[in-house]
Amino acid sequence: MNSPEVGEAIVKSITEVTTGLGLKLSPSKTKINSDVVRASIKDDKLCWITRKQFDKNLQKHLLIIHDYALQLPNAGSPVIALNEYNRRIARISTSLENPIPLVAIVVDIAYRNPRTYAICAAILSKLLSFMDGNDEKVLIADRIRRKFVHIPNTGHMQIWLQRVTFPLNNDIAYDEAICRLVAGNAERLWNSEWISAADLKAAVDASRIVDTGVRDEIAPIIPPAEVELFLARAAEGY
Repeated sequence: MNSPEVGEAIVKSITEVTTGLGLKLSPSKTKINSDVVRASIKDDKLCWITRKQFDKNLQKHLLIIHDYALQLPNAGSPVIALNEYNRRIARISTSLENPIPLVAIVVDIAYRNPRTYAICAAILSKLLSFMDGNDEKVLIADRIRRKFVHIPNTGHMQIWLQRVTFPLNNDIAYDEAICRLVAGNAERLWNSEWISAADLKAAVDASRIVDTGVRDEIAPIIPPAEVELFLARAAEGY
């Protein structure tokens, strides 16, 4: 029945039931709209569809994504836009002149949008590969690390940054416990003192989650297939 009154009654009934369960409907995601087509499309997705998405120039292309990410902070669709950009630069086999401005733009996107950490790390790994000399790469990577030190609760980003920097210099230190574990330090991720069975205690030993063989052979450039494993949830199925 296409009736606003019926829709309001349904929403009211659902609200009463969910409130009794300690839940509540999100006002930003629960609304009545007579335009079914328009209402079925997320605002950030519609915004991206209706604007310029691409430029032949790599820097201009990235600035388009940067501007979009600033207008819709922490939305899911910039992740998809960045993934397309990552696939584009992944195909570049020749040198890229002066990748530093691109690095700065990507870092700023990640700094403002935690959902983009994984894909931004992949892009950074490719951009760093265009730089001459390992020392320069390590210097830039460490500057990126220090920029994120000023933001609280960036353990997720530290894990991805370590993925970028470990093949370049495994001495770059991170505060995140998992990063310290990957670096070869003894680290307790969870309390297992209450476990009395020796076999079970050994099975949940945090050090077992690090495959040192894989760690020591990881490529400096994060391939698209590796990072795309983590993108669906970040983009909320966009």
